[in-house]
Amino acid sequence: MNKGRLITYWVATALLSFGMLGSGVAQVFQLQQMKDLVIPLGYPVYFLCIIGVWKILGVIAILLPGFKLLKEWAYAGFFFVMTGALVSHLSMGDYDLKAIMGPVMQTVFIILSWYCRPVDRKIVSGN
Repeated sequence: MNKGRLITYWVATALLSFGMLGSGVAQVFQLQQMKDLVIPLGYPVYFLCIIGVWKILGVIAILLPGFKLLKEWAYAGFFFVMTGALVSHLSMGDYDLKAIMGPVMQTVFIILSWYCRPVDRKIVSGN
């Protein structure tokens, strides 16, 4: 694996992990800033705790060595949550840059981290 790709992986993974962990903790504790983001979208407040716990567990899965299949599921879950958040904001007419940049940037970090991950963190097919 070339050095540039490995650096891209770790930078993207660090930014992804920091963002997901921070927002996950804020959601578990149902901080007001999180409530202000989801209530106008029509989601119940208890949804924050569910998503927050899964984000925290996803970060753990991505950072731990091994567990390749679990990593794939974590990346997929992150992708679904962030693109879902983006579509939710846009479909409700919320075009505020602050509301949509988080999901957009996290989606970029998810894709970069997944694409650039080292071979020992991938499921490699024998075919």
